[in-house]
Amino acid sequence: MERYRQFEPILISEFKSSAWTHPEHNHNHYELIFILSGEGSHVINGYAVPYQSDAVFFIGPEEYHYFDIRKETHFIYLKFTDAYIYRTTAESGNLTRQLEYLIKSRETHQHGFPLLAADLQTVRLLFNVIASLKHDIFANQDLIWHQLLCISMLLARNMPELQMDGPRSRDLQAMFCYIHKNIYTPNLLRSQVMAPHFNIAADYLGTYFKRHVGMTIRTYIHQYRNRLIRQRIAAGRMILKEIAEEFGLTDVSHLTKILGKEV
Repeated sequence: MERYRQFEPILISEFKSSAWTHPEHNHNHYELIFILSGEGSHVINGYAVPYQSDAVFFIGPEEYHYFDIRKETHFIYLKFTDAYIYRTTAESGNLTRQLEYLIKSRETHQHGFPLLAADLQTVRLLFNVIASLKHDIFANQDLIWHQLLCISMLLARNMPELQMDGPRSRDLQAMFCYIHKNIYTPNLLRSQVMAPHFNIAADYLGTYFKRHVGMTIRTYIHQYRNRLIRQRIAAGRMILKEIAEEFGLTDVSHLTKILGKEV
């Protein structure tokens, strides 16, 4: 399987195709894909997702995929890297968190977005704006960023993460989504607070999570939060005090303590 590498922080691609010419592949960046018209299947991690006009897909570096085109398809691609996301974290705040939520929610990557009609109309317009900015990406990168944030907000409120077969998988995915949405509010990540959301006893929550994930819920929260913090530090746009405040930590010493030698 091939791995495509992108060195630019952001790229926009718009094209039509009747036959997919790329092999099954993954990549080192994120891809937000809009189908203006066409019909076929998007094969993601070996799972075929039928698509037609107005389909939206979000693909992360961990996914491998290709398209099986049955009717000429008009694509708009927005490709971006972590460097693009975290260059503006300090200014974007809560909006960037919506994008982080989409990035972490792998079920969304697998199945796409069943958008409400009104939201779909807006998303279609936003993708058309993005396509119109492709002639000079460097000059338009801030405009593109704001379109991306708007799209991420619309997609986040159409999340299909609970539309899965089997109650155990559905409950587990709901736990992941709860953690990802509330990672900035430590008080909401205590077992006594989380358990009622899933109709489960607080004492059993940790056992259930470890049985199905292979690690404790505390370890998962710790690793996910540290990953986000390290990305902010690497971007160099926020001082440690600002990062500590964003994640609800008491002070910088608390932040450095949880990261240990990584800061």
